[in-house]
Amino acid sequence: METKTNSSSPRPPRIPQGTRDSRKHTPKADMRGLYQRAIKESFVKLNPRIAVKNPVMFIVWVGTIVTFLVTLDPNLFGTIQLPVNQQRLLNGLITLILFFTVLFANFAEAVAEGRGKAQADTLRATRSDTIARKILPDGSIQEVNSTELRRGDLVKVIANDIIPADGEVIEGIGSVDESAITGESAPVLKQPGTDIASSVTGGTRLLSDQLKIRITADPGQGFIDRMISLVEGAERSKTPNEIALTVLLAVLTQVFLIVVATIPPFAGYIANFVSTLYGVEAGNSLRAGASIAILISLLVALIPTTIGGLLSAIGIAGMDRVAQFNVIATSGRAVEACGDINSLVLDKTGTITFGNRMADEFIPVNGHSVEDMAQVSLVASVFDDTPEGRSIVKLAQNFGAKADFDTSTAEGVEFSAKTRMSGTNLPDGKQIRKGAVDAIKGFVRSRGGNNTSELDAAFERVSRLGGTPLAVCQNDEIYGVIYLKDIVKPGIKERFDQLRRMGVRTIMLTGDNRITASVIAQEAGVDDFIAEATPEDKIEVIRSEQSQGKLVAMTGDGTNDAPALAQANVGLAMNSGTQAAKEAANMVDLDSDPTKLIDLVTIGKQLLITRGALTTFSIANDIAKYFAIVPTIFAAAGIGALNIMGLKSAQSAIISALIYNALIIPALIPLALKGVKFRPLTADQLLRRNIFIYGVGGIIAPFIAIKLIDVILPLS
Repeated sequence: METKTNSSSPRPPRIPQGTRDSRKHTPKADMRGLYQRAIKESFVKLNPRIAVKNPVMFIVWVGTIVTFLVTLDPNLFGTIQLPVNQQRLLNGLITLILFFTVLFANFAEAVAEGRGKAQADTLRATRSDTIARKILPDGSIQEVNSTELRRGDLVKVIANDIIPADGEVIEGIGSVDESAITGESAPVLKQPGTDIASSVTGGTRLLSDQLKIRITADPGQGFIDRMISLVEGAERSKTPNEIALTVLLAVLTQVFLIVVATIPPFAGYIANFVSTLYGVEAGNSLRAGASIAILISLLVALIPTTIGGLLSAIGIAGMDRVAQFNVIATSGRAVEACGDINSLVLDKTGTITFGNRMADEFIPVNGHSVEDMAQVSLVASVFDDTPEGRSIVKLAQNFGAKADFDTSTAEGVEFSAKTRMSGTNLPDGKQIRKGAVDAIKGFVRSRGGNNTSELDAAFERVSRLGGTPLAVCQNDEIYGVIYLKDIVKPGIKERFDQLRRMGVRTIMLTGDNRITASVIAQEAGVDDFIAEATPEDKIEVIRSEQSQGKLVAMTGDGTNDAPALAQANVGLAMNSGTQAAKEAANMVDLDSDPTKLIDLVTIGKQLLITRGALTTFSIANDIAKYFAIVPTIFAAAGIGALNIMGLKSAQSAIISALIYNALIIPALIPLALKGVKFRPLTADQLLRRNIFIYGVGGIIAPFIAIKLIDVILPLS
């Protein structure tokens, strides 16, 4: 049996790579003046109506006011034991350090917000009011401002015009420059009648020809408008995990507040006892340790101010990292949900494989020559404008095949999900079809033809190679099988292995037969697959996984994907997809790259890891600060032996601990914004790693830093 292969291997489609900053023509955010604006915003956030939104830092804010008052009048809350000027100096230093602690926390949040606002300003620059050619009911053209357009209006756009608003192409064909929003300079062909190519975005530019567009969004509701509000943080609300952690931190703060509030009566009682045993001076020393400024210092040192000051910045930075991947999330909840994902539902074509299947080989059966099959395959594909169809025509031409009929008198039969085949009806009555093997078998049987074991052998051979077999027939006779070759993306198996180690299960959906699907699934390393899948299967898979208590993520671009995108916990729509898909999803990928979903899972997990690591570090810090302050201020009570750091005095210990407490916040801002380095580990491995690095490290670092500050300070 003679066969011939196509020497040209399929080339991968253009897929944007890397971060936004690395891509040509990407609209980069202008970060000039970011830190100056953040400093100014830090003072604005001192407004109590803003400060109260962060319970932990609000306690520090209130403490700053109180210590400022006792700086003005050291005896405001009772007679002090130390000289007035000495106590005023100590109170003043405490006030200044607490003030900067609040300011540094505000600065962390302001920097994160400023990055988002800078990106929003860049997007806002791409949006401008334009004059639109509105088509009136009588067919005449009226020039109106783009802000006057409403959903359902029809507009005419000609070459070099800015598309005035989001819409669907209903007439015409033209190339559109979408670099303003995607960063990619290559124009995109837009035309009516397809899910993908008919959607246009306001603010992009038509480069050629003209289009008739139906507007799909009212003013202020367009895609770029929604991008601006989301990136800028105007609609940011705390995620469930963030709320839960805020509540936990607030409860810890209340517990320490109650503990510190009960110290004065106990200290007074013990001071009387100590005065009897060791003298009045020892008792007064103990009472001095329970002064209002000292107690506030103790409270601030014990409550989790580090994570309290960085919590908002971590959440905002998570949204920004998603934006760096050219993905717009509808909320922080969606980003966080990526980190909790248990199952990924992925289409094979374009996600796991390159998706540009090419005809690689003709396998004739039933005694036909490869030239005979090439001729029939060309006729069956002459009206097929898909990349697959064009590759079949090209391979057939290599065997000398050509269209020996008048195409204007022939009828093209389009592929449909129901028939699973396409082809050509010739003027002489011949019906030539190509399609799924079982569909062609049914077509031949309906015309009195017979199927052979030779066909089944060719079908199985192609399937076991991981290719897609297409059978070709003319009327009631099968001519052979076309081997459509696709390639699994390099590195995809390793990425699935990483996801598996993190407890994420991958499910591949494909329209291929079960043999082909199993070969691709094994090569790609997915956990499960569904062969011969229909659009309805997507939502069934998602519901099945969710019924087991799992969170599911998926990608989609067509209108028929919209129900599944809405059902999924994380739905990533392609920017090239339909309006229905983008509205149903909670994330939109501007690059229209389905593999981006894997990156988003990584970003989501990095967000959760960063928040957990810094929370561990913050709480561990409290242990060191406890050993720095309590043993020194209450040394007269017999606990001076616990001053294991050997700090010089109570005043030096307090100031040293508070300085460290303030400086650690700006020191950790880069880590909060960049995120802890992601490693594909299980939850148990991550917990052990965080405890070792950020738990043990969070205990050791303050001991060293506080001791160094104590040595440097001139206090005694």
